[in-house]
Amino acid sequence: MLIEGITPLTTQKSKFSLPEGIHYLNCATRAPLSKSVEQAGHDAISRDANPFGLRPDDFFSGSVRVRALFSELINNPDPDRIAIVPSVSYAMAVVARNLPNKPGIRAGQTIVLLDSEFPSDVYAWDRVSKELGLRIKTVPMPDEFPRGARWNEQILEAIGPDTALVLAPPVHWMYGIQFDLEAIGKRAREVGAWFAVDGTQAIGALPFDLTACQPDVVVCAGYKWLMGPYSLGLAYFSPAFDEGIPLEEGWMNRLDSNQFHRLMDYQPIYRPKAYRYNVGEQSHFIQMPMLEASLTQLLDWQPERIQSYTEELTKNAWPALEQLGCQVEPINGSKGRSHHLVGLWLPKYADALAVQQALLAQKVAVSPRARALRIAPHVYNTPADIDALVGVLTEVL
Repeated sequence: MLIEGITPLTTQKSKFSLPEGIHYLNCATRAPLSKSVEQAGHDAISRDANPFGLRPDDFFSGSVRVRALFSELINNPDPDRIAIVPSVSYAMAVVARNLPNKPGIRAGQTIVLLDSEFPSDVYAWDRVSKELGLRIKTVPMPDEFPRGARWNEQILEAIGPDTALVLAPPVHWMYGIQFDLEAIGKRAREVGAWFAVDGTQAIGALPFDLTACQPDVVVCAGYKWLMGPYSLGLAYFSPAFDEGIPLEEGWMNRLDSNQFHRLMDYQPIYRPKAYRYNVGEQSHFIQMPMLEASLTQLLDWQPERIQSYTEELTKNAWPALEQLGCQVEPINGSKGRSHHLVGLWLPKYADALAVQQALLAQKVAVSPRARALRIAPHVYNTPADIDALVGVLTEVL
């Protein structure tokens, strides 16, 4: 689908170091580093080889740039609401740590989750739900096709006056089904529930508008669709968390912490907004420049253009695979499938792991998830990659 007024992307394969003959359709597991991100890492290592002249402000400046870039990507008007985190589980632990202090929290309320959600978005609530007497309400995935529209309806139906927290992603991490975050956020606000979004499998490749869905928390790991390094992520925290309790009491999160000559004058006051939730050693002198490079590149590519590119790239594959007995969620706006991450349901007789092995033998990389293959293309892919995928599946199925 071409977007009016936006120049479509052409293949960006030359900007990556992927070997010829490799058909990497697995960005949802881990993104390959572009040459610019790779170079940023090499340059950072070279700088670290000689730390002479390092200034106190250098411990903070890299994250300032990254927070601004990420804010532009998600339409966040206030970069000070972005924290540097090491993982999704870290940010979700912050939410769990502060849930006991949420206004109106009481025993018997529910935490609304999606069926088959990623473990980091599930394990976080076990302890706090027991301590507070909360119930976990999991919204099941519908059995019948198409699934997206009904699943979205069921989520809204599950949110009520007894809801304390709602967790939903832009797309399901296994199947690529989209969720209408604007409608979910609106419903959560109506009942006074917190709304948390794990954007890891979407932000960077799918347009995301913070001001439209108004979540309380958004977290995104950096090594998937942000196309940056591992063990570095970003999290947005709304004003609901401004006086919250962090997981760590890091010295860099306190007021005037860039004045190294006064660090022994212990400071009880945190830097404002999301700074208190920064992970310790937030400077990440090697990884931060890499994430800055990847975010800069994504803002040039634009998520809208990435969606259009991956849609055009794969549009002929789905009808061909459906002829083999596979199923794909149809396009249905914010309630249908995404284009950068698609769950391909295999016929009932097919073994997903065996199919994956057959694909790997022909150097085609995808991920089996339950009875589906998760196919996750990006701008480094070409029609040859899709042809290889369809060719192997035609032979196997």
